[in-house]
Amino acid sequence: MRPAVVPLPPLATEARLPWDAEVDDAVAVIEAARARHGDTFVVDSGRDRWVFTFSATGIDSFYALPEEEASKGVADFLMLRRKVPEEVFLDRRILPGTLFGVGDTPTYLARLEEALDRTVEEAGPQGRLDVFDLTRRIAHRMGLASWGGPGSADGAAFDALVEAFDRLDGAESFVHPDRMRAVAASGHAAERAALTVIEEHLGSAVDRALADPGAGLFDRIVAAWAAEEPAVRARGVARDVALIHIASMSNLAAALGWSFIDVLTRPAVADAVRDGDDDLAAAAVRESTRLAQRSLMARAVLRPLRLDVGDAVLEIEPGAFVATLLPVTNRDPSLGHDRWDADRWVRHRFADTAGLTTPRAVTAFGHGRHSCPAQPFAVTAMSTALRRLLTAWDVEPCWSGQPRPVPAQIGGVARAADPCEVRYRRRGDDADPLGTPR
Repeated sequence: MRPAVVPLPPLATEARLPWDAEVDDAVAVIEAARARHGDTFVVDSGRDRWVFTFSATGIDSFYALPEEEASKGVADFLMLRRKVPEEVFLDRRILPGTLFGVGDTPTYLARLEEALDRTVEEAGPQGRLDVFDLTRRIAHRMGLASWGGPGSADGAAFDALVEAFDRLDGAESFVHPDRMRAVAASGHAAERAALTVIEEHLGSAVDRALADPGAGLFDRIVAAWAAEEPAVRARGVARDVALIHIASMSNLAAALGWSFIDVLTRPAVADAVRDGDDDLAAAAVRESTRLAQRSLMARAVLRPLRLDVGDAVLEIEPGAFVATLLPVTNRDPSLGHDRWDADRWVRHRFADTAGLTTPRAVTAFGHGRHSCPAQPFAVTAMSTALRRLLTAWDVEPCWSGQPRPVPAQIGGVARAADPCEVRYRRRGDDADPLGTPR
C-alpha cells in the first residue's frame, strides 16, 4: 500500500521517474503531466508515491515545510544512496555544512586561486579542451587542496583521486538515473573500488597531517577522529572527506561550466567580466545556474502533514515524497525566462518577477532554510574563475549548436549531453588571437 494522500490529486498514471523506467526526457515527463493534470498531481513510480505541486500556494507551502515533518536531508540521502555506498554516510563526524562558515571562505578562495594558476600552467600556451572536463578538474583541485590534506591536490595522487571521485560521484544518481539499476545489480562494485582508492591516498595524508599539524580544514577533520586507533581514524577521515567532496564540488563544477559557456558566447559580457565588472560576473553565474537547474526539490514525508496547494489542503501520510521541479518553473517561455539575461539579478535577488505567481517559483540556489549554504562562496568562486580564465586565454567555441543537458537528468545542475570543446590561446603571446604566429 502506498502512503495515502487525501483528497487524492489527479493521478498521472502515464508518468514514471527515470530510476524506475526508461525515460527519454525526465523534465518533459513532468511538464506533460502538469499540462494534462494541472498544477498538483501524483506520480506513482516504482514503490514510491510523489506529490508534485507547481501552484503558487503549493510552492510557498512546500518551502515552508518543517524539516522534522518533511525532510530534505532524508530525500537527498535516499536519492544519493542509489549511487554512493551507504558506508559513506554512516558515522560521519564532519558534515559538508559545517565547513562553509564565513570564516572558511578566504581559505577556499585562496585554494581556488592556486587551482586556477595550476590549470593555466597545465594547459600550456594553446590547445583544445572540454569545458566541463576543465571545470571539474578545477573543482577537484580546489576542494582537495582545501580539505583533502597534504599532497592530495598535486601529482599522481591528485590524478588518482580525480579518477576515483569521478567514479564515486553521487550526482550520477540524478544525472544518469537510468544507470542506477546496473549500479545496484553490481553491489556498488565500481563505487566501492573508488572509495578504497580514496581511503588509501587520504590515509597517508592523515599520517602527514599528524606529523606536522596545522590549522587547516583537513586538520579539523583529523581532530574529530584523533582518539581512534590508526586504521579507524584513517578510514573515518577519508570518508568524511569523501562525503564533503561529492556533496560540495560536483554541482559547482557544472554551474561554472555553463557560466563559462554563456559568458563566452556573449563577447560584450566576456569583455566586461575580463575588465573587472564583478557585479556582472556574479549576476552572470546566477543566471547561468538558474537556467541550468534541473533540480528535483524533494522532501521525504516523515510525519503526517497538511499541504495547502491552493484549491485543496492535502493530508499526506509518511513515506510519500512532496516535490517541485525547478526547470519547470524557472524557464517559463511566456515570461521570457527561458532566455539568458544577467540583468534580471539585483545582487542575490531575481528581480524579473512580473508575471510570477510567487517569487519562489524561480531560483538559482533554493529558498528558505534549505537554500544552498555555500551560495555566497559558490558565486564568488565562479565569478573569480570566470575572470581568471578569460584574462588568461582567448577562447573560441568549437561546438556548432547550443550545448544541451543530459535528457534523463532529474536533479542538480545540468550536465552536458555532448562534448563542449573550445580552442584557447594564452593572451599576450606573440600571436593573433587563436590564429597563426606573427
